[in-house]
Amino acid sequence: MDRALEEFARHGYGASSINAICGGQDVSKGIIYHYFETKDALFLACVAECFQRLTEHIQTHLTGDRNGAEAQLEQYFRVRLAFFQANPVYRRIFCEAVVTPPAHLSTEILERRRGFDTMNIQILERILSCVQLRPSVTKADVVETFRQFQDFINARDQTVGLEESEFEAREESCRKAMDILLYGVIERRGSEDV
Repeated sequence: MDRALEEFARHGYGASSINAICGGQDVSKGIIYHYFETKDALFLACVAECFQRLTEHIQTHLTGDRNGAEAQLEQYFRVRLAFFQANPVYRRIFCEAVVTPPAHLSTEILERRRGFDTMNIQILERILSCVQLRPSVTKADVVETFRQFQDFINARDQTVGLEESEFEAREESCRKAMDILLYGVIERRGSEDV
């Protein structure tokens, strides 16, 4: 798995091969095919590990304190970025799974990231519980808009590289989009603007 993670992290799904994963590691193709029927199955195992470890990291390190929505949002993105800084091998796998998944694996990838997506919705709902929504806006509206923001950011970021600084910029873009979603774009100076 370590060698497969490295290969997919370095070259992505499309340019990786079982031969490259086996090369120089004294790992036989037979062993790989004993555990994974195809390259697809091996990639999906790497995707599952990435999302499982990321979800566990966030759940472990996110304090969930009630310091307000803005502080919780900041903490979420700090914790998430810290995971990728400590585990750079997952960065490309995460981006590929979220931004440009291999088309024939899209459904299976969605299944493997379901726990992560569910956790994100729970975190968003917890953040929303700290604020009062406008009467015409429901939590379901915010969750759906959040999903649309995610889709937009993911579509826009298909050309973003995977260097650490570019990845950090992408994470900051996600944080900023969430900030705009929650607080809008108009500066509020007092109760007359509310």
